[in-house]
Amino acid sequence: MRVVTPGQAARHTGSKYLGVLVAAKMARNLNELRRGELMEDPALTGDEPREKLTTTALESVRAGTAQFRLDKRRRPSDGL
Repeated sequence: MRVVTPGQAARHTGSKYLGVLVAAKMARNLNELRRGELMEDPALTGDEPREKLTTTALESVRAGTAQFRLDKRRRPSDGL
């Protein structure tokens, strides 16, 4: 099992917090993709051990291969 620390993820994102958030969002997306693959092809449920999706996502953030963008947060209008 590989260990990726938040400090390693911060090298490419600018902060530990952002690195972990990017990896979490990526892991959720990978989970949806993998679930779709398993539903389409039941033969993919073999006995081979798979790396955890969170580990895959954190490794991608650590290596700098995860692409992300920050959007400005829209605040609700105060007149409501």
